[in-house]
Amino acid sequence: MKKAAVGFRVHSGWCAAVSVCLEDAVPVVLHRERVHLVEEFTYRFRQPYHTAEKMIVAAARDFIEKAGTTARELGYRAICELRSQLEQRGYALSTAAVLLAAGKPLPQLENILASHALIHTADGELFREALTRASMRCGLEVVSVKERELAGEAAQSLGIAEETLRKHVTELGRSLGPPWSQDEKCAALIAWLALEGGERRSMARVRPKPA
Repeated sequence: MKKAAVGFRVHSGWCAAVSVCLEDAVPVVLHRERVHLVEEFTYRFRQPYHTAEKMIVAAARDFIEKAGTTARELGYRAICELRSQLEQRGYALSTAAVLLAAGKPLPQLENILASHALIHTADGELFREALTRASMRCGLEVVSVKERELAGEAAQSLGIAEETLRKHVTELGRSLGPPWSQDEKCAALIAWLALEGGERRSMARVRPKPA
């Protein structure tokens, strides 16, 4: 089977997912979708830290833990389904690539809930971590790159000027039609980069442990 990778650009409660393979070293989009990581697509569940801000700490911690558990399970199901679909087409999904934010590690919960800026950051981190853990549970290698470093990292690793690279990624989605927004473009690019096997310092790779 030919190797494939799926790239994720995460938002609060959902993510854009784009699967890519290489045909004669040229990226080809195999699949794209928008995956919900909450069972109810409402503000309460899409913004768990914002919701928890109004709770006492014990209740907030429980609510956030449940949101993370749900997101991991929904992510796991979506990745398993994607892997199955790709296998039926002759592709082996080997890698998940997750775009990261630029933020520093988060403090303890009480400090997060006391800062509106940290609450915003924590909501995104919850869903990024959920996808990372779901991917590893599926046995996929996980590659992560900070979004602000993606274009430069890809240009260096692929040997393509950034402007040319942006045009190429835009063209990747032309035959698919909308949506092919910045979400899908970034997800496709990080999946392409993951397949090329770059090992630069700005990239983090976590390989699944042998069963």
